Amino acid sequence: MKGFLLRCVFLWAMLQRSNSQITLPATELNCCEGDILLLLDSSGSVANYEFVQLLHFATELLQPFSIGRGHVRVALLQVGTDPHLEFGLDVHTNQASLQRAMRSVRQLQGDTNTEAALAVALKLLTETNENVPKVLLWLTDGVEPGNVDKLMTELKERGVSVLAVSTVHGNYQVLQRAVTPPLESHLYSVDIENIDIITDDLREAIIKIIRAERLRVVHLTSHSAVLQWRPVLSKDSGYYELSYSSVHETDSKTRRVLPGDSSWVELTNLQPDTSYTATLRPESNQRLYDTLSVDFTTLPDVLSPAVVSVSDSGPRQIRVSWGPLQPIRVQRYTVEYGAFPSGRVRTVTLQSQQNSTLLSGLEPGTQYVVTVSALHVNGKERAMSVRACTQDALPALTDLKLTAVDHQEVQVAWKGHQEGLKGYWLSWERESSHSSSSKPSISSIYLPPDSRSTRLTHLAPSSRVCVSPIYSSGRGDGLCCTAETYADSRQSG
Repeated sequence: MKGFLLRCVFLWAMLQRSNSQITLPATELNCCEGDILLLLDSSGSVANYEFVQLLHFATELLQPFSIGRGHVRVALLQVGTDPHLEFGLDVHTNQASLQRAMRSVRQLQGDTNTEAALAVALKLLTETNENVPKVLLWLTDGVEPGNVDKLMTELKERGVSVLAVSTVHGNYQVLQRAVTPPLESHLYSVDIENIDIITDDLREAIIKIIRAERLRVVHLTSHSAVLQWRPVLSKDSGYYELSYSSVHETDSKTRRVLPGDSSWVELTNLQPDTSYTATLRPESNQRLYDTLSVDFTTLPDVLSPAVVSVSDSGPRQIRVSWGPLQPIRVQRYTVEYGAFPSGRVRTVTLQSQQNSTLLSGLEPGTQYVVTVSALHVNGKERAMSVRACTQDALPALTDLKLTAVDHQEVQVAWKGHQEGLKGYWLSWERESSHSSSSKPSISSIYLPPDSRSTRLTHLAPSSRVCVSPIYSSGRGDGLCCTAETYADSRQSG
């Protein structure tokens, strides 16, 4: 059963959708130039129905664009045990060809090896001479995505805009670190049944990145601004000269020289609620380029916490996050939480560099009041409260039985509750194929909800086999057993 928090998120999304319909411009077909790489989770943790829905969503998302060099180039990379490049950026030159290819994609199954796929994505998007905006759109269920932080950071440092769409059981904190700001338009967590409600919003976010405009503001705070432009130079062909000043102090401009392969810059130490003008002049001995300019106004000053949100809601835990992060202005944060209306209040004190914490040991299906307080260096204190519900306790696996079948093989059988069940997640230790002294590797697989047993081979000696039920709102408590194979019996005898 989905928790109260999830229902609130969807209600808010539907209200926002009805109040602010986005109308795409009539010139959209020719509005943009850039590269879009779809990183599609095709592993066994994604149910086939969910995979088909994600693929259909991506197809509808791209349908309006002109496809091909000089317009929008699209590639599709599937995530499985090994990454599979379904088609590259220069394969399709029109919508009809792209649509046929998207309809013919089949799921890989296997492990969720996102790291290997990101290594391919990095090479595909950055080792090219095309000076156009680049977008990585990550479509995933978010189940055990692996250590993706380093590669996602490298992609963003190389000028790639990262956007993500996750089904509701995704790891929100990993996704939050992965995407390019702003989060509100670049990160979506949505139930697969309602994924079409974000199509227009996500398409508009992509258009803002790849629209053939030269210099624009992509992120604003009270003290900073991120400027992005469509690059016209390369590392060896020239450089950019950037200058900016407030409209009231045009005589004291700040000037910076940026490398020719730059495509964005962050302006810091700006004054809040102030209008600025920025100009960017490409300098090259090969040809003359127009000077680019943009006007913007920083946001009013904000004292942390100005935003408090909750995520990763489970039966016994809630993650609370807040912002903006202001380590120079804040001494410490205090998080107080208790069951509503009269539960015992517990307190957590955190350093000024932290902007989230996981509250655990909570009661299932219970509403909590969470208050985040910041003690500022000037002695002032600011607090903000939210209400959040833990999810109802998910049914656990009721029985697990392992039967030795053959050399390093066991038959695994189990029983579980069927209501709301989406499938089962199995993990076990597999014997290493490299050498007898190597540590066993951990393998995992997703099985559909009508599964009751499976046979595992090449198990490591005394392998731990674990089976957990998966529901739409999370993973229920599983059971684990130690597998005793024929090989173990002979050795012990």
